[in-house]
Amino acid sequence: MDKCYHCGDPCTSDTISHRGKVFCCNGCKTVYDILQDNDLSYYYDLDVNPGISPKAFKGKFDFLDNTDISEKLLEFNEQDTQIVSFVIPAIHCSSCIWVLENLNKLNAAIKNTQVNFPEKSIRITYNSSAITLKKVVKLLCMLGYEPRISLEDFNKKEKKTDRALIYKLGVAGFAFGNIMFLSFPEYFEVEEFWLDQYKEVFRALMLVFSIPVVVYAAQDYFISAFKSLRAKTLTIDVPIALGILVLFFRSCAEVLTGTGTGFFDSLAGLVFFLLLGKFFQQKTYAFLSFERDYKSYFPIAVTRLDAGRDFKNRHLEKQIPVYQIKPQDRILIRNGELIPVDGVLQKGEGLIDYSFVTGEAEPVTKNAGETVFAGGRQQGGVIELCVTKAVEQSYLTQLWSNDIFKKEKQNELHALTTKISKHFTLGVLAIALVASGFWWVVDASKMLDVFTAVLIVACPCALALSAPFTLGNLLRITGKNKFYLKDAGILEALADVDTIVFDKTGTLTTASENAIRYEGVDLSDEEESLLTTTLRASNHPLSRNLYNLLQDYDIQTLDAFEEQIGKGISGVYNHNTIRIGSYDYVGEKIVNRSFENGKRTAVHISTNDTYKGCYVFYNRFRENLPQVFKALHKHANLIILSGDNDGERETLSEMLPQQTSMHFNQKPDDKLQFVKELQEHGKKVLMIGDGLNDSGALAQSNVGIAISENINVFSPACDGILDASRFQSLPAFLKLAKQGKLIIKWSFVFSLLYNIAGLILAVSGNLKPIYAAILMPLSSISIVVFTTLCSYYCGTKIKAEKNSKQNSKS
Repeated sequence: MDKCYHCGDPCTSDTISHRGKVFCCNGCKTVYDILQDNDLSYYYDLDVNPGISPKAFKGKFDFLDNTDISEKLLEFNEQDTQIVSFVIPAIHCSSCIWVLENLNKLNAAIKNTQVNFPEKSIRITYNSSAITLKKVVKLLCMLGYEPRISLEDFNKKEKKTDRALIYKLGVAGFAFGNIMFLSFPEYFEVEEFWLDQYKEVFRALMLVFSIPVVVYAAQDYFISAFKSLRAKTLTIDVPIALGILVLFFRSCAEVLTGTGTGFFDSLAGLVFFLLLGKFFQQKTYAFLSFERDYKSYFPIAVTRLDAGRDFKNRHLEKQIPVYQIKPQDRILIRNGELIPVDGVLQKGEGLIDYSFVTGEAEPVTKNAGETVFAGGRQQGGVIELCVTKAVEQSYLTQLWSNDIFKKEKQNELHALTTKISKHFTLGVLAIALVASGFWWVVDASKMLDVFTAVLIVACPCALALSAPFTLGNLLRITGKNKFYLKDAGILEALADVDTIVFDKTGTLTTASENAIRYEGVDLSDEEESLLTTTLRASNHPLSRNLYNLLQDYDIQTLDAFEEQIGKGISGVYNHNTIRIGSYDYVGEKIVNRSFENGKRTAVHISTNDTYKGCYVFYNRFRENLPQVFKALHKHANLIILSGDNDGERETLSEMLPQQTSMHFNQKPDDKLQFVKELQEHGKKVLMIGDGLNDSGALAQSNVGIAISENINVFSPACDGILDASRFQSLPAFLKLAKQGKLIIKWSFVFSLLYNIAGLILAVSGNLKPIYAAILMPLSSISIVVFTTLCSYYCGTKIKAEKNSKQNSKS
């Protein structure tokens, strides 16, 4: 079968030959001509079949003619210059970037374009007097790069980048380097005239450099310690803040009294490494959205039918923002559009796909007078609705009224560190008091020095660095393997889960593939040909899937064709009649209903009023699903929580461990309550879902992971996003999180050994600045090296596993 030169799709209908190339549709041919005529043919040299087949968008972007809507999308609008940014999910390779950054060659009114590949976005500057926003969007669509414009864009706010941590890190690093340079003569006790002459100046400079470190760079630790003490808790920031203050004031006292050089180098080094660890842990995936709600998926505008009439006596149509829809308004919903409000169907026959909301995979048929809820997607012809509730009051919006969406999860970052810090702080204070009491009896002049020395050397810098560097490294490793987590604290929470809850449709099954099986009486060649010809005339999703399976049969020209939206289609050829669709449509005159099965998605067939059978559509489960569940079962209890019916319970029972609990027909609120009940029984729950209907459960769970076929296109509010292609690595990711916790524990042991060595020097009264300058940075660096090497070693196992699976496939 020929493949389209532009997009690579199979040419399933009449092939278009043009300029020695083959195209699947006129849209692809037009794009090819545009690129050729504007000297952009290099587009096809960058990648094979780089394009995407253009879709019909007639009337789809008429809402951009509404200035109230278009102005909300613009970033800048002055003196005929407008700037707009769009998310374009179709950006996938270098050829995409190249053609989008050359839009000015296709239309001179476009001044400049900038593509942000990680965010899958484009920023376009254009001359508004020569081209409208609507035409800019149409140009993108014609090239196959349809922008995603949603209700969320209507009130979008400019992203603000917090650079305070970078500035603080810069200040601490600058001071650390200069203080170390000024301290070298003190380290090696160099006796040189000019050095001795300016020793006091060097010490004064070190004091000056340390002031911004304490006052500015370390201020977050003082604030956190103060809040901790006010809340009557002891976090790791308390001994850190105490150690910084003791280092600073003792060093100032030594310099001002001329008795020593102080510990300014250790102070600056301590703050620098601590900030470096914080910077490392806060680096996350800014190009992914972990906080999406219904606004991210709803249309920004809708077509309202006004009271006036045009010259063809049709209702006047007006594109208005979704938020302006009021009860009793009549709106138009076209094929493939998402329904933004609750309403009553007035005209047309609805075939509503509610999988976006409920998880139920099979579309629901709606007739005039029936209620249609927001969140469904119309799959038939055009329908008219009479609005009953505004957007803010619709059923889908109410899903977000639950208190769980208003709370932040209490995934306390570095919980293990926090537990240890309480005992560590009390222990250090006890040692300091006992040691100073001892020297008060033996030699009172050393009492204060020993007390401060214990607090200095026992400052838990290495302890505080263990978790940030370990989890930060693992966060990067998971990201490289297409498992994107919101922050490092999620990894620690992931290591503690003991119950894993899965959604079924779209999570355990893949949306990109369906298994189709025929059940019934064998069809003759003539019947197969008539079936294929009739399916070819229908645009229903199930019809298209079935046609792609059967298209090798001869195609004829039908004598008659009829399609009843939501029911089925019929065709006549050479006095032979075929009916294809639901059982009630196909088998209404048939007494034998043995093939009917309401729990399966099926296309039934009858020829000449004789029932033949049905093609049953089965969800194709993800590759290696039994192996994944078997591996996960060793670590946690497994539960399936699905909004779909239980038609595949038997299939799942055969594939999965016997202990796997399965619950079907679960509404979004049922899922949330189910997870909540598990937590009330002391369970640590990991919820894995894919749809908006899973958002409540994802938010309620200890860790919520959204699995997505395209990470930039769809993911509900969650703690992490797992690329569907790495589903089989889920047990390895869980194991990696547990290994990360073990690495942190071992680094605590090494940190303790360093503290013991330092405490021996401090308690004995022999802690010199040179020892502190060596011991404190050495402990920090060694912990960083240890955690980095261990975490990357664990990460190589995931990479090796990935490579072995790819080799086995090949």
